[in-house]
Amino acid sequence: SLKKDLIVVLNDNEMSVSFSVGALSMYLNRLRTNPEYNKLRQEVRHLVQLTPFLKREGVELIERMERRLKGLVLPGTFFEELGFRYFGVVDGHSLRDLIEILEGVRNLRGPILVHAVTKKGKGYRFSEENPCFYHSSPPFHLTTGRPKRREGISWSSVFGESLLKLADKNRNIVAVTAAMSEGTKLSEFREKFPERFFDTGIAESHAVTFAAGMALRGYKPVVAVYSTFLQRAYDQILHDVALQDIPIVLVLDRAGIVGADGPTHQGIFDIAYLRHLPNLILMVPCDTRELQDMLYTAVKTDHPVAIRYPKGPCPGQPGGKFRRLAIGKAQILREGKDVVIFALGSMVLPAEGACRNLAKKKVSPILVNPRFAKPLDEDLIVRLARKARKILTVEEGVLKGGFGSAVLELLQDRGVDDCRVKRLGLPEKFLEQGKRGELLSMYGLSREGIVKAIDELMRD
Repeated sequence: SLKKDLIVVLNDNEMSVSFSVGALSMYLNRLRTNPEYNKLRQEVRHLVQLTPFLKREGVELIERMERRLKGLVLPGTFFEELGFRYFGVVDGHSLRDLIEILEGVRNLRGPILVHAVTKKGKGYRFSEENPCFYHSSPPFHLTTGRPKRREGISWSSVFGESLLKLADKNRNIVAVTAAMSEGTKLSEFREKFPERFFDTGIAESHAVTFAAGMALRGYKPVVAVYSTFLQRAYDQILHDVALQDIPIVLVLDRAGIVGADGPTHQGIFDIAYLRHLPNLILMVPCDTRELQDMLYTAVKTDHPVAIRYPKGPCPGQPGGKFRRLAIGKAQILREGKDVVIFALGSMVLPAEGACRNLAKKKVSPILVNPRFAKPLDEDLIVRLARKARKILTVEEGVLKGGFGSAVLELLQDRGVDDCRVKRLGLPEKFLEQGKRGELLSMYGLSREGIVKAIDELMRD
């Protein structure tokens, strides 16, 4: 058992980002709501405050009484089985109560756990009523709680609405997330199909293996998590999914620059750590229609599929019939002759603006929407490389091991050695915090940055 003198304060607000789930959460809820247990703890707390004046035998007697009485009220205290002495429940918003209990336990020997109950968003009515939204909210009006600026429908919302429509027609579709139901816009799915919605809590690795097991029983699991957190499940994706070619769908929300959430949340590594996995297909949509069609294609594919998209507003308007896309086939958006721009996913929009600027300079670019980071449309890439002999790849992800690297590898393998290739993407670093648009511009992932890169490529 533990011997160190340590005080742990559990700030229990029933939530992480979303509402807590699982056995431990239910156990804590029992502690919060058991009046007899709480009364017992209060009495024991007062006795503990007397211990400096008692002999050792008196202290041991109180501790034995506490353990026995507790066993009658609430058998098997989880924390004490782990070696902690448990003190709670205390009001985490009451400074007086916190000082009282901390002064009472600070001289006790061994590991101590103080259970403080709080309310997320306490003190601001709108945050108390909707703690998930205000966990990471955009700028809002303090008096009304409403966002200051509406940016249009988000990528996450397009995904959530599309999955609902598909699930209406396919009863085998199930949704899995890891404590991110609100952020990934699965809350409506949870309300409409509660028996087909599974939240594993903050356990991405479990979510992936859980989904693989469901797929083996004939279901079509769609696992929605933030890109940065899927890194925790790499081993499960490799061994439990890709190795066995199990057809689950991984939806990577916030793939790319997230901005205000900072270095821990930048989803810039997923292309690099997914594209080398056998059997896995990696899709990257450029707008609402393409995201809808890719999700539709993914649930009808007998291989594991990952779909990545960024945070923020999604270009285009949702709606229309779902279409099944050909796996590994790119889309030529603009014909030209001087240079080829392969703009992946979210980079299509700034690349289209760059093409208009380049046309004014008498430069005729070919613009390609690759759609797939894996598999590549190899024949198209090689044909266009031999035609224009100048290529620019643009991606919202780290350059090393990314989409541009895949294009270079292909050209090397096919013996295309007379084509100059320039890559735009993100450097090998943990990106700083900042507004998404500002960071994209800083790293050249903007209309102006693409024009500048083409100018340099044409001069070389």
